[in-house]
Amino acid sequence: MSRRGGNKFANRRPGPGFQARESEPPVPAGLIKTARKSGQLNLSNRQLTEVPQSVWRINVDPPEESHLNVSFNASDRWWDQTDLTKLILASNKLQCLSEDLQLLPALSVLDVHDNQLSSLPCAIGQLLNLQKLNISHNKLKELPDELWNLKSLKSLHLQHNELEQIPENIGQLVHLEELDVSNNQLLTVPNTLGELSSLLQFNLANNKLKSIPSEISNMRSLKVLEATHNELECVPPELAKMASLEQLYLRHNRLRHLPEFPSCKFLKELHVGNNQIEYLGAEHLKSLSAIIVLELRDNKLKSLPDEIILLQHLERLDLTNNDISSLPYVLGNLPKLKSLLLEGNPLRAIRRDIINRGTQELLKYLRSRIQEEPTGQGDNSSATAMTLPSESMINMYAMATQKVLEYSDRKAIVVPDEVFDASEGAPITTVNLSKNLLTEVPSRISGLKTTVTDVNLGFNKLSSVSLELCTLEHLIHLDLRNNILTSLPMEIKRLQRLQTIILSFNRFKEFPYALCHIPTLETILISNNQVGSIDAFQLMQLDKLITLDMQNNDIMQVPPELGSCINLRTLLLEGNPFRNPRAAILARGTTAVLEYLRNRIPT
Repeated sequence: MSRRGGNKFANRRPGPGFQARESEPPVPAGLIKTARKSGQLNLSNRQLTEVPQSVWRINVDPPEESHLNVSFNASDRWWDQTDLTKLILASNKLQCLSEDLQLLPALSVLDVHDNQLSSLPCAIGQLLNLQKLNISHNKLKELPDELWNLKSLKSLHLQHNELEQIPENIGQLVHLEELDVSNNQLLTVPNTLGELSSLLQFNLANNKLKSIPSEISNMRSLKVLEATHNELECVPPELAKMASLEQLYLRHNRLRHLPEFPSCKFLKELHVGNNQIEYLGAEHLKSLSAIIVLELRDNKLKSLPDEIILLQHLERLDLTNNDISSLPYVLGNLPKLKSLLLEGNPLRAIRRDIINRGTQELLKYLRSRIQEEPTGQGDNSSATAMTLPSESMINMYAMATQKVLEYSDRKAIVVPDEVFDASEGAPITTVNLSKNLLTEVPSRISGLKTTVTDVNLGFNKLSSVSLELCTLEHLIHLDLRNNILTSLPMEIKRLQRLQTIILSFNRFKEFPYALCHIPTLETILISNNQVGSIDAFQLMQLDKLITLDMQNNDIMQVPPELGSCINLRTLLLEGNPFRNPRAAILARGTTAVLEYLRNRIPT
């Protein structure tokens, strides 16, 4: 780093008449010069104990070169400089900010997180253009009244300080969209928070709150409410009126009852683990029509109601460490459920080996236990009024009304041509050929390529995937579980609309990276194979991948780069021989695993 004035006297000792001054890293002249043009100055992580005057006065004093008898080109004319709008002073050793802060009235972003500030100057109230203020990770015990003059603020980060209260004047920040007061010493929060009608994200986690004011329900725009690690014994019923709420985190509190959410039609994630909830009833589930993630781990639940079937969009259900002894069989009919976590429950009616096979096998078992009317395979009792007697093997009704070509559980070695003949002219969208003895994919399946979106070839004897299957370019869901597949052809990448593929219980020794050329993939289930390694860099190409199940394989090492797959909501790695991440980290869920991996990416 070059120092202003050169190093001519750098090695000269101070004489008797001089006092040695503690050296402090200066702000390079080049940074100041660049900031005058760009309006942005980043001084983070420079060991600063105070902000140099040249920063506060950057828009007030002309640069030193303006006093010289030189001519300026267009890029160096100081009188054409840009007002500073963004100032980052994060990760230094600042104990205070000067009142000269008022000399930067154009600031829209001020970031002073990770310092040693115990107070803020009153002058901060004069930054009327400020939209984002980050003063987290400091030592603030109180906030100046002038802070509430900042009516343009959209983002306010106050987390990791020593605040014991939030002033009622916070309700004046009516344009605030993001507020984080987590990891403080808050015992209460003011009712005036309800006046923040523009707020989208609100984080109250890791405080000492025993209650949340009912006025919070007036936050009509709120999408994410985080109140984990508090002392809440209940939440106000008014919370159910928050129609825009999408994610609610209430983990690690003292809740005994699950709230009811009759108006939260958009609630997608509900996290209430580590509480004392003993009962879950139909009244709690009937309004959660949009729920995708329901996390109930570490509670005292003894049962689930049959109304769990109402959660038709549910993808992840975490019931770890409860007192559940049996499951409702209808759970097996949840169409989108990909992750069902049950460890730590005294389940008696389901064998442990079934649970250990993974979610899909468990759901299959539950479906098999549902008492249904016998279908009468192969006899006339199964023929409907629209089924021709000579074609009792073919469900014409399903073809005509449900657009389904159904020929499953026949122990068939081949699919008769008559089945495909009967489908001609019908807009078939679903093909179910599961539970047979097929050794290859029927070639005539390619005749359905213009309409079919869902194919089930599970529980057969397939050793390879034919190119005919790869012509189904409208395919969205493909089920190939319980076969003897060892690989997929590169032509599989033609399925450019595929969202879900199930490859569990096959014989893959290598991950089929041909799938990484299908950008629409959201779910890959490849548990119970023999996959020995993961190439994280190839998986990172799948930026829409939400669920990856690689349980019960032979993975010896999990690459840290897998943590960069930030869109993953469900990552299942249990049952592999790797040592890290440890089982305790895996048990904390996908977010904890990804964070663990990211922290170990080499820099």
